Amino acid sequence: MEQIVIIGGVAAGATAAAKVRRISSEANITMIESGPDISFANCGLPYYIGGDIKSRSKLILQSPESFNEQYGVDVRINTSVTAINRKEHTITTKNFQTGETCVVPYTKLILAQGGRPIKPALPGADLNHVFTLWTLDNMDSIYRHLQEQKPKNAVVVGGGFIGLEMVEALTKKGLNVSVVEMMPHVMSIMEAETAGFIENEMLSHGVTIHTGTAVSEITPDAVKLANGKILEADIVLLSIGVSPTLQLAKEASLSIGEAGGLLVNEYLQTNDPDIFAAGDMVEIEHRVNGKKVRIPLAGPANRQGRIAAENALGGKHPYKGALGTSVVRVFEAVAGTTGLSLKQARAQGIDADAVVVHKEHHTSYMPGAETVSVMLVYDKKTGVVLGGQTAGYKGADKRLDVIATAAAAKLTVSDLSDIDFAYSPPIGTANDAMNMAAFTAENKLSGFSPSVTASELDAFVDGKKPLFIDVRDIFAFEKSHIEGAKHIPLELLLQQLPSVPSDQLIIVYDETGKKGHQALRTLKGAGFSNVVNISGGHTSLQRHARAVGFKNIAIDLLPIEKKTTEKQEEKTVETSAAKPAETNSTLIVDVRTVEEFRTGAYPGAVNIPLDEVMTRSSEFGDKSDREIIVYCVSGGRSAYAQQILMQLGYTNVTNGGGLSTMMARRPVQQKPSSNPKNLPLIVDVRTPQEFAGGAYPGAVNIQLDELPARVNELGDKARDITLYCASGARSAYAQRILMQMGFTNVKNGGGIMQMMMQR
Repeated sequence: MEQIVIIGGVAAGATAAAKVRRISSEANITMIESGPDISFANCGLPYYIGGDIKSRSKLILQSPESFNEQYGVDVRINTSVTAINRKEHTITTKNFQTGETCVVPYTKLILAQGGRPIKPALPGADLNHVFTLWTLDNMDSIYRHLQEQKPKNAVVVGGGFIGLEMVEALTKKGLNVSVVEMMPHVMSIMEAETAGFIENEMLSHGVTIHTGTAVSEITPDAVKLANGKILEADIVLLSIGVSPTLQLAKEASLSIGEAGGLLVNEYLQTNDPDIFAAGDMVEIEHRVNGKKVRIPLAGPANRQGRIAAENALGGKHPYKGALGTSVVRVFEAVAGTTGLSLKQARAQGIDADAVVVHKEHHTSYMPGAETVSVMLVYDKKTGVVLGGQTAGYKGADKRLDVIATAAAAKLTVSDLSDIDFAYSPPIGTANDAMNMAAFTAENKLSGFSPSVTASELDAFVDGKKPLFIDVRDIFAFEKSHIEGAKHIPLELLLQQLPSVPSDQLIIVYDETGKKGHQALRTLKGAGFSNVVNISGGHTSLQRHARAVGFKNIAIDLLPIEKKTTEKQEEKTVETSAAKPAETNSTLIVDVRTVEEFRTGAYPGAVNIPLDEVMTRSSEFGDKSDREIIVYCVSGGRSAYAQQILMQLGYTNVTNGGGLSTMMARRPVQQKPSSNPKNLPLIVDVRTPQEFAGGAYPGAVNIQLDELPARVNELGDKARDITLYCASGARSAYAQRILMQMGFTNVKNGGGIMQMMMQR
């Protein structure tokens, strides 16, 4: 009969014991645990302290008694193993409470001792207000201190997973919280821009962040930093890492690996064929690069426990390794990583590359859409996915799991681009953020759209004198941009091509990278050869700058939006409304949403969202002749608004197109009817959508299909009128129509490029 002894009774150990019983109803199973608890939810400890979990008992998954009753396991708590006697196949134990020693025989032994928090040899580290968080006892001690001592200022030492979860918990308890991290940014295993997303969230909740420095001393009321700063603290949490519990294994002459963990083979077997191991104490194979690593995470520990149990009973189940997939939620912000980062991949000699996309987690027209960010890391030679990172308020975990699956299965970016992910407007988008990341990677691999990530930008521009072109709208540009960048909104890029030098490195960027790609293709199509897009755009630049800053470029950081953990009612936003009495003045109407309007609008414009145009038609004034100009982002929604108003009887309505077009035309008269009849008139007969993509300065948009109905807007029939379109074909038809209607001075200017060249 098998005598299975398991040392360790939490994640891997408890899982192994349960698996042994499911395989064999006859095996004798003994589980030894040095602490007072087994099978508790150690990952949930910070959430009990913060108040998310209300009942402590929910953290206790099994008691020694219930585990014995359910699985028939002899559970011995508060008991240490003092020796493994490999030759005799026994272990020696000692009960902490009674002092009793015992020798327990085994046929197979499973080590699942896990690890322990690292407690540095710092002056003051043993003071009563200094804690670590690993067990229920640790949690209870912190909770009592908060209840009894009512501290006001907390310092969390370490910006990893547990540290940041405790930052949130202590902030929710009303404390002033500071976090100290020795590395350049928190969550050091993540890229700087991913960490910057998390740091922004912490700052918005009033947390102070001290990176690139260490703690030198802890006093009863303060924490002293190596950089000379002193932080007030009446509670301190040390969370600087976990070391594997290896003393027993070393004393038993079991082999220790190069990564510092207990060495096991693919069957989780040590150098003793009758001793297996699982969990935080072992080193295993990284699933991407095959190197030995330690990955102290709950998920791998539980799976290793199952496999070790199966193999201890004679199975041959290989453990394929782990990716290190891990995710953290700090307040409402979620970020995660899996596989290799770009820096890790390149450090290991892999010719790797990465792209970043920011996209709505579900369709933007459905309420509650939030941006999810995806960084996809891949092998440049094969296109195989190596790993990646995600961040966002919604949907980051789903995309992280997709990357983990792709990396484990060694899918290529082309494989990812063709996968049809679940789509319904409230759930996703027709092309998911993962599809878009794969498309972007394919474009970069093929050379169709060269790009550089925010983390690569400093090195990329070092020694060069690039021209940065910011293609966002004027309002976004004025809030923050790369110092020295030339501002050319995407809609006006074609018009301003003559102002762009052809013999200089050009780096384009927008807010997310998408329009930057469009700008790059426009420039490439116009003959510019040395053009690069910033992957992830201004969003990635901001996050990277927040976390670690730049050396070779300067960019203003956007102000931090203050948040609170308490739910607040949404404030009603008041919007400008047109006064019906002012029926003689030109009315400019922004038909974007209230939220879009608040980010910046045409001077003097009033905001009547497209969905409210019908119900608020009385605000537009006199239907007969009032001049009304409607606009939106691209000209699409304003085209619908124009149609609605004309159906309601308004006779003098113009689609002004997109905001950038409106701003660019601001010094020019907006309406042909307002121009003196003896001045030349330039008419763009393309669609409003094409017009919004870029137009000749001062041109008015009357698309070909509407020309006969809007002929009264052209003025005197002897007026000098120049027509153009994309190629000259539609404007030729327009010329014929006007000449047939009696206009005598009409010219076909051809395509927009011809017009710009003749300018």
